[in-house]
Amino acid sequence: MKFFRFGSTPTTLPATGKGDRIYAIGDVHGRLDLLRDLLQQVERHNATLPRCQNLFVVLLGDLIDRGDHSAQVLSFLHGVQQKTGRLLVLKGNHEDLMLRALDGEPGMMKAWMRFGGDKTLRSFGIEPPQSEEEMFACSRMLASAIPRDIVEWLRALPLSARSGDYFFCHAGIRPGVPLKRQVEADLLWIRKEFLEDATDHGTVIVHGHSISDDVQVRQNRIGIDTGAYRTGVLTALFLEGTERDTLVADASTL
Repeated sequence: MKFFRFGSTPTTLPATGKGDRIYAIGDVHGRLDLLRDLLQQVERHNATLPRCQNLFVVLLGDLIDRGDHSAQVLSFLHGVQQKTGRLLVLKGNHEDLMLRALDGEPGMMKAWMRFGGDKTLRSFGIEPPQSEEEMFACSRMLASAIPRDIVEWLRALPLSARSGDYFFCHAGIRPGVPLKRQVEADLLWIRKEFLEDATDHGTVIVHGHSISDDVQVRQNRIGIDTGAYRTGVLTALFLEGTERDTLVADASTL
């Protein structure tokens, strides 16, 4: 599929791959209300434009935790993706933490709780563990509560995608390392080394993970995590050719 090719578009401005229209959505973190509203906005925005060859909606990971409806977000997006090839969901560090806690990896349940996993557990009807002794039992309860097909779907989520001059991932990339050699830990977790680097990566990195009050547009990256769980604002970045725009779901207007 053309969306995943590596290469660049010969233009002085960054551009998507020829024929690609993309709406990239930042960290949802359990805000199903904002996600539904933003997807409706995407649908209306797309309807105002001429027909395109390839339409994609890309979620940049961190679907879960911190917000109240993580289980519902997973069910909703999994259901949508079964019906269309236009939705691409990337893995975030919060999905990775949950899967590792689910597998019973030592220390991961406790770490996940520090990152807002308690909200996800409650969305599945499970009370968070209150002691070390309850950690393993909690993993088993989650394994029983979360549908197997959703777990398999989460395990298979890609870490990145590319269209023309744009590279999409959750957190960012390790500066100086070729895109094909980026490792999972950096794509999911990197922050300062990436955010403070002004190097030309050979592509514009579209990412979430690091919250900002507004969309951060730099020459080498565009950050679109506007802190939905905390601010009530979820943002989508529209890209087509050299065109850019933003769409915003704001809880204060719902």
